[in-house]
Amino acid sequence: MVHSFRATVAEARRHGNLYFVALLSQDGILKAFGTARAAWQGWVYSPAITVWVFLAQCLSPDHSCRDAVARLIAWRLTQGLPPCSADTGAYCTARSDLPEEALHALVRETGQQVEDESPETWLWHGRRVRVVDGSTVTMPDTPANQAAYPQQKTQKPGCGFPIARILVIFSLAAGTVLETAIGKYQGKQTGENSLFRQLYDALEEGDVILADRYFSGWSDIALPLARGIDIVVRKHQHRPTDFRTGQRLGKDDHLISWKRPTRPKWMSVEQYATLPAELTLREVRIRVSQKGFRTKSLVVVTTLLDAAQYPAEEIAGLYRRRWQAELHLRSLKMVLQMDHLRCKTPERVRNEFFTHLLGYNLIRGVMASAAFQSGNSPWEISFKGTLQTLDQFLPILLSRVSSDAWCETLLTAVATHIVGNRPDRVEPRLVKRRPKPYKHLREPRRHYKP
Repeated sequence: MVHSFRATVAEARRHGNLYFVALLSQDGILKAFGTARAAWQGWVYSPAITVWVFLAQCLSPDHSCRDAVARLIAWRLTQGLPPCSADTGAYCTARSDLPEEALHALVRETGQQVEDESPETWLWHGRRVRVVDGSTVTMPDTPANQAAYPQQKTQKPGCGFPIARILVIFSLAAGTVLETAIGKYQGKQTGENSLFRQLYDALEEGDVILADRYFSGWSDIALPLARGIDIVVRKHQHRPTDFRTGQRLGKDDHLISWKRPTRPKWMSVEQYATLPAELTLREVRIRVSQKGFRTKSLVVVTTLLDAAQYPAEEIAGLYRRRWQAELHLRSLKMVLQMDHLRCKTPERVRNEFFTHLLGYNLIRGVMASAAFQSGNSPWEISFKGTLQTLDQFLPILLSRVSSDAWCETLLTAVATHIVGNRPDRVEPRLVKRRPKPYKHLREPRRHYKP
């Protein structure tokens, strides 16, 4: 993994391309563009340059087009090239021409590459675990965005923001995004499990799904299982639990059967007929003894039926790691500021969403290399610390410092930022800093003008 990272950096240095090539090569970008690059017209903003500048914009604290174009001008000057215009019009035009499919493909490829290069010790029982979770993002209140991703019905027109639901599949080993989907927040077939069903092709036989109780429905377990994919999920609170029934495997550990329910409307008759009449599942009760946890007891349902190969305590430990998905989403929405996207049309919003995920995967790749070199695990390293370190190191990639020294110093600095291990810390859900005492917008802003 470290050797691959060093080779990519050395290749970027030889070609003198924009410094983001150290994380994402020009060949990889052109491959994802496919035939779309043939129609690309741009003197300054080629496909690779446009993607790199877009990445710089999404990863910068400022997030403005002016800041991104200014970085490009600075790089051109260091390479002895004439400066391009500081006007952002050409860049915005080139950015709007980026094909969604290409950016989506880059997200998948970068995420999978990091996991493929990860050592076996990062896997769980030698198996690849996919953590599934969903969230929401908002965007500017424009007619186009409202038409594609309507705001919540409880909000008055002009007082809310268009909102989209997102579903992300993370690699538990490397923390990278392997696949994602974005759709409307409300309406039929817009829930997280509906989005997840669109992504089943991204899973392979032998994978393990790790998810919360939103994905604990009979169909959500049976459909992946038919593909040879196991699942570990929290049991829904509306399903009764009685450990006196079924085949006992140990204390608070038994096998039970769930009968097939009536066919849901979204499932075809042919697909329903292929599913078994009942599922044999395993239930494990997890008791939480640490102070500060709201939940003291929960039941996990899994298709991993062998109690000798997968002991109950290891199932409990695996489910606790499901919280990594919440931390990954926090990194995306808070650290990378993806909670509110900035583009004013649905196509550009989706491109901005994919570019954030792409930047996130590139940072995760650096974290994985640093963890491998230092003997740590990727989830022990700070995401924000890595972003801050990269922000300072990337601009000096083409300076006089050697590639080996640049890589060694970067990875050592990243590995230094270890996340604190505080499993028993108690923190009340209270905040000290008060919000600004402004009133909420109750009518469209234009109604407040005199």
